[in-house]
Amino acid sequence: MKIKLFIAVCGLLGVMTLQAQPLLKTHVETGDLEGVLEGNLAVYKAIPFAAPPVGDLRWKAPQPAKPWQGVLKAEEVAKWPPQPERGDVSYDMMSEDCLYLSVVTPAKTVDEALPVMVYIHGGGFRTEHYGADLWQSLARRGVVAVSIEYRAGALGFLAHPELSKESPDGRSGNYGILDQIFALQWIQRNIKNFGGDPSKVTIFGESAGSASCHVLCSSPLAKGLFRACIAQSGAYFMTMGSMTQQQAEQMGTMFQNQLGKKSIAEMRQMDTQSLTGTGVDFQGCAPILDDYVLTTEPYGLYQRGEYADVPVIVMYNSDEGAAFVEKTTVEEYMKELSIVPPQYLDSVLAYCPAENDEQALFSLRDLMRDFSFGAPTDLWARLQTKTGHSPVFYAYLTQQSDRTLIGRGKLRGPAHADDILYLGGAFDNEAESHPQEKKVSDLMQQYWVNFATNLNPNGDGLPQWPAFTPDPSAKSVMQFGNGEATLIPVPNQKIISLIEQFFDWMYSQKTMKTETP
Repeated sequence: MKIKLFIAVCGLLGVMTLQAQPLLKTHVETGDLEGVLEGNLAVYKAIPFAAPPVGDLRWKAPQPAKPWQGVLKAEEVAKWPPQPERGDVSYDMMSEDCLYLSVVTPAKTVDEALPVMVYIHGGGFRTEHYGADLWQSLARRGVVAVSIEYRAGALGFLAHPELSKESPDGRSGNYGILDQIFALQWIQRNIKNFGGDPSKVTIFGESAGSASCHVLCSSPLAKGLFRACIAQSGAYFMTMGSMTQQQAEQMGTMFQNQLGKKSIAEMRQMDTQSLTGTGVDFQGCAPILDDYVLTTEPYGLYQRGEYADVPVIVMYNSDEGAAFVEKTTVEEYMKELSIVPPQYLDSVLAYCPAENDEQALFSLRDLMRDFSFGAPTDLWARLQTKTGHSPVFYAYLTQQSDRTLIGRGKLRGPAHADDILYLGGAFDNEAESHPQEKKVSDLMQQYWVNFATNLNPNGDGLPQWPAFTPDPSAKSVMQFGNGEATLIPVPNQKIISLIEQFFDWMYSQKTMKTETP
């Protein structure tokens, strides 16, 4: 009897241990999958969500992935999309067969219905990679974390009259955004099999990924594919105006002539390095107004309330510009300001003076921060608060660290992309060496996960974070710095207000030109 009881107990313990394992095997619409165990998470590093966009599928909308036989082991990270080489990324690491996504899940069964966070990477619509292992810290807090890839550079955004003619929609370009939408549709159909809830999808992105999130909020094609959005350092309010389909096709024709090719058929025979590699000068790397993916300027859509009215977190970093300029002089700074319309120049110099080279450097960085990230972020918060119904939570990252992703020279705060360090778990095991960074990282991660879970970042043990209010004296912006989360009024208000006036003026000029017979 004792032996039988012992065997029964051991069997029960074995079942309990098995049940406690993450979901390492599952099934998607194209076949069976097996992930890898990393800590207490199941990680699927490369799942094809679309057919390889190669050969005749180059410069076409994404197509369904083909089913496979047996079990696909998603244990190796997919190659990077073709892009220029850099120090740590060479051409042998790239492939045009790049439409993959990764899933990191803490779920132990398919029935857990966890919230889902979908990351869209940055890179100026030219570079970067989806980072299969990046969001394990978020997943350990109770979400399914997905990272998606999309086509970049000329492969992702080339428009051309021939391509428009062969397309069923009569449009071309925006393939990178169509890839993102296709991935979100795949997630709707398949994420339950990883323990996720398709009705609880939050998209989040940084830089061009953040701008992509803004495009997705503006696009009728993405309607219903997510219920919340987190935008870190980017919005797609194009002050000089986004390209129309016709303008983008003209640029595509110029690129064809630059390459010395007679047709799209000849361009489809070219190797990817010749189309996207170092030294290739394709200027159309951005979403276009094709009256399909984007019907009109997001600026106008947000003024009229014609966008995905979902809860959002918007944020930018205090020293964004340090990623783009390491040094300058007063003379070089003044040359940069030559593009500023005369009616704004004196005000810009009052807020961003240049009495010596160091001051010129910091002023130039601040202008880059506020023009490219601060004002677009602030404008998103203000316009959605005015024309929408869903709450906007506004954040500002100031935590300084001796670590940085791409900051250059003397830093006064986090540079562009440094927010990824805090959300990606870079300080998870550094409570002693980087105590303030660790505290800020924990705060940000928990706020983000709470938001994805409840559409509200607040929760037990966290400082209260109210929805944004445009009152200039109101403390409704959450600042992450000095190891804390504290409420402040809108930062850099004077220069941002000036830039927003400039945005409005530029938009009015473009509108008048469009309406003039």
